[in-house]
Amino acid sequence: MKRAVWTALFVLLIVSALPAQDWKGQGRVPGIVVDEQGKPIEGVRVKLFCPKWNGGFDLTTGKDGRWVGAWMRTGMWNIDFDKVGYLPVHKSLQMNQFERYREMTVVMKKVEGLVVTDDMRKDLIAANDLYDKKDYAPAIEAYKAFFTKYPDAYFIWRNIGNSYFLLEKYDEAEAAYKQVLAKNPDDVESIISIGNCYANRGDTDKALEWYNKVQIDKISDSNLVYSVGLAFYKTSKLPEAQKYFEKAVELEPTNADAIYQLGLTYTAQENKEKAIATFEQYLKVDPDSDRSTQVKGFLDYLKKK
Repeated sequence: MKRAVWTALFVLLIVSALPAQDWKGQGRVPGIVVDEQGKPIEGVRVKLFCPKWNGGFDLTTGKDGRWVGAWMRTGMWNIDFDKVGYLPVHKSLQMNQFERYREMTVVMKKVEGLVVTDDMRKDLIAANDLYDKKDYAPAIEAYKAFFTKYPDAYFIWRNIGNSYFLLEKYDEAEAAYKQVLAKNPDDVESIISIGNCYANRGDTDKALEWYNKVQIDKISDSNLVYSVGLAFYKTSKLPEAQKYFEKAVELEPTNADAIYQLGLTYTAQENKEKAIATFEQYLKVDPDSDRSTQVKGFLDYLKKK
């Protein structure tokens, strides 16, 4: 009996010492990573992190390029894809753990002339880990050290730009994004990011000038399209904002921010029917947050109007 008590106590101590995994739920999202020719890419690191629950996990794509994120709790999840030799990709997903998700397709562009080594992969992962921990200043130094060692990896300047942007150092961020454009003038993400720098500085006209450099059908990332729509919305250019928010939702039907802003845009334009339909769509994606309570209030108002 005494031995059984000690065994139970030992198990309890082990369990209590395990790290909390508040991010765990019942959600599941499948995905596939391919190159520009549609061929699957093996060995891509897929990092899933939920800021709300301050946790997440990593996966690696198989030979068929596929991955499955499982046991995910309701909330906004950041999903980052990286493999040395390819431009990194960032996605976000508003997870509703009780909804069934279709396969997420991610296209990664190969960086020509860059030979992949294990040391490169190790250094990049270490730098990305600093970024994921929000240690942006050390991440910048790690990314710069990476570029010094591997000068053909020009794409790393986008990571540097993103780090400066989050530190609200917009001049430095813009300069970093322009380093990417010097090598790849058509890099959509860097063009939009420079526009975001101007938007955050309060120079809306200059921001729109940069956004207009990119045709909407050339943008495949829902968050990038959303950021452009937000700039138009803030300047009361509602038809333009509507177009971008609609595209963001088309690209990612679970993008809660884009659905919400689209609903507001329809409401501001007195398009009652579309506003109601959009807010009802929002509640399917996010049924129980503080913002969903607000959306329910909007619906009550619109339906009584």
